[in-house]
Amino acid sequence: MTAIVCMALSAAGVVIAVLAGVRGRIRSAFRWLGVALVPVGLYLTGLITVFRRIGTALSNWATHLVFDPKVWTGLAMLGAAVLLLLATGIGRRSREPGPVKASKQPKAAKGGSSAPAVTAKPAGQKSAADDLGDFSDVEEILKRRGI
Repeated sequence: MTAIVCMALSAAGVVIAVLAGVRGRIRSAFRWLGVALVPVGLYLTGLITVFRRIGTALSNWATHLVFDPKVWTGLAMLGAAVLLLLATGIGRRSREPGPVKASKQPKAAKGGSSAPAVTAKPAGQKSAADDLGDFSDVEEILKRRGI
């Protein structure tokens, strides 16, 4: 019976594709021809029976959901698991401390300007700003704003 239904659906799709092609809508005709191949393809690959088994299993589960306390207990356990995982922050990045900078620039004097004080570095010592390369202009702007 399933084969007959699939063949009939495919034949109807081919008829619609031919009618669309005759009317000059070639793109629509090819689209309908593609749709017409689906039922026969599903039948020949055996996926119709797979979908039927999946549907039967889901319907059996749904009917047992209402009447079976074991299913309700399982759902409660899954809900508790999701709540615990969300509460503990699974999926969040760990808060490991990054590399600690050697020294921070001192704050501006109390009565002075808001610009930070510039400290001289010893000869031969590289700062993190020297490694920036192309970002030297960004660094300069940030220094001017006191950041």
